[in-house]
Amino acid sequence: MKGFNPPPRYGGQQFSREPLPITKSITVTEGISVKDLAEKLDIRGKDLIATLLMKGVFVTVNQSLEGELVKDVARQFGADATIISVEEQLENEAIEGFLEDTTGMVEIIRSPVVTVMGHVDHGKTSLLDAIRMTDVAAGEAGGITQHIGAYKVHVTKPDSPAFGREIVFLDTPGHEAFTRMRARGAKITDIVVIVVAADDGVMPQTLEAIDHAKAANVPIIVAVNKIDKPEAQPDRVKQQLADRGLQPEAWGGDTVFVDVSAKKRINLDLLEEMICLVADIAAPKATPDRPAVGTVIEAKLDRGRGAVASVLVQNGTLRTGDSYIVGNTFGKIRAMFDDRGRPITEAGPSTPVEILGLEGIPDAGDTFLVMADRDKAKGIAQYRKMKEREAQLAKSSRVSLEGLAEQIKQAGMKDLNLIIKGDVQGSVEVIAEDLQHMSTEKVRVRVLHSGVGAITESDVLLASASNAVIIGFNVRPERKAQELADQDKVEIRLHSIIYELRDEIRKAMLGLLEPVYKEHYQGKAEVLNVFRISKVGQIAGCSVRDGLIRRDAQVRVLRGETEVWKGKIASLKRFKDDVSEVRMGMECGIDLAGFKDIQAGDMIESFTTEKVAAELGQTTAEARAEAKKAEKEAEASVNA
Repeated sequence: MKGFNPPPRYGGQQFSREPLPITKSITVTEGISVKDLAEKLDIRGKDLIATLLMKGVFVTVNQSLEGELVKDVARQFGADATIISVEEQLENEAIEGFLEDTTGMVEIIRSPVVTVMGHVDHGKTSLLDAIRMTDVAAGEAGGITQHIGAYKVHVTKPDSPAFGREIVFLDTPGHEAFTRMRARGAKITDIVVIVVAADDGVMPQTLEAIDHAKAANVPIIVAVNKIDKPEAQPDRVKQQLADRGLQPEAWGGDTVFVDVSAKKRINLDLLEEMICLVADIAAPKATPDRPAVGTVIEAKLDRGRGAVASVLVQNGTLRTGDSYIVGNTFGKIRAMFDDRGRPITEAGPSTPVEILGLEGIPDAGDTFLVMADRDKAKGIAQYRKMKEREAQLAKSSRVSLEGLAEQIKQAGMKDLNLIIKGDVQGSVEVIAEDLQHMSTEKVRVRVLHSGVGAITESDVLLASASNAVIIGFNVRPERKAQELADQDKVEIRLHSIIYELRDEIRKAMLGLLEPVYKEHYQGKAEVLNVFRISKVGQIAGCSVRDGLIRRDAQVRVLRGETEVWKGKIASLKRFKDDVSEVRMGMECGIDLAGFKDIQAGDMIESFTTEKVAAELGQTTAEARAEAKKAEKEAEASVNA
């Protein structure tokens, strides 16, 4: 019949658009395909596609579906859907597998993962070097650690109770800008070693490291370093930390303190013993036979090897040839190297490795998962990438009235546009965040793009189009990129130490501000009469009422309280002679350059201007801290 659309059929029978009553619950992973969802709902794929079509969604059987849409469609077929991440699904499958069949699955006590934390220049890397008998610190720019390194150490002292044991050390940077990297280190660790210099005592980053360790709920061991120095005061350090809740065992507390010297190699074996002793209390376990799970410590782009990631395997065994997913990228392991650069074919629990075979660069801190199905890993990675892109587009395109008001308010603000390229992902991420925090109410720092690898032509083109400065951190521009930058007058700044980078950005922010001029009052003269002289023009006959009038000074003409003109003096005469200055009580003739409307009774005020350094004002972080302080003071006064 014309105009009649028969309702769709389900299982050979007609079904309505009304949802069925909820009779079952299903659990699905993010980015599930139409085909897999149909299997979960126990329906035919074409029936699911027909339902989606009625909702105005055009899909194929292999296409991924968004979470809310999955829940909505599942309700149509009488199912309540729960969306979980792929990591949660694999963990659940592994646990279920252990409960059903534990044959051949042996749980072992794995090596402890120890994070070394502390204030900058307190000797963290030097202490680790002494334990590893290597020299990492000498290779770091400016002598400070700016990446996270992971190292496996074997206890080799024969008479040590820990002889033959292995300890994995994570060395985290101590500079304040790397707070996030230190926090990331604390999350994957079993024990935290806080290094405090005996000659310097407890410092801001020491307290911050303690907070990270407590937040991660892991045991703390304090290594009091540099005890070989004449000015060392280990007891003062113990007292300072005892005041902050870390009571030494020798004083009846439960925190292990070890006095060490990295330089003289004092008590290093005792520190290793204490680490193993504390680890034995918690006894961290792992199952080597299960698929590997780990965390990305660092990622970088290597010119010869492509994307490279440092991964700490936390459970299971990682083997060459394994397919995996990490964040929104995936791949297959082509090669693996241990912490000393030696090639290996498999890595068990608590093993730091460097892997090749990534399709992209993951973020430091991403969970690394081995997956049997490479196609599924690829599908999930693509889904995550799409969702991330959608979120970024939504963030950049939406404008609200409040946002418009904020833009109008900030119309007078200067923008310092930056493009940041670095050698590793962790450094780039932290530098971008740190520099953006330097924004003030007068100058806003905007990071337009950040990435890993050498500075390329596309970076230079972006900088040229957006009037940005390119910052290279431990990387250099490609030859063609440098030529293009010279041609387009794009500024490229290369750095290897974050202190210098911050100082330079601060100077650049000062340079962006309009110059500030301070006026210095010199004197005032009253116009008694105006003389018009041929070939010369108007001459104001004046009497100096205050201070002095100088020929090289700037002047303004005041008529009543209103300024009618500002400029320079063309000539200053005393009788018929040119003079450089006229003092109070004396009369003179003044020719104002370019002003022909001078009148009797006007006041001519003389002044000089001095260029002074512009002030940046408060950073956004300082403004927030000040507001918080004022709020607390107000609360205290109300309570009082």
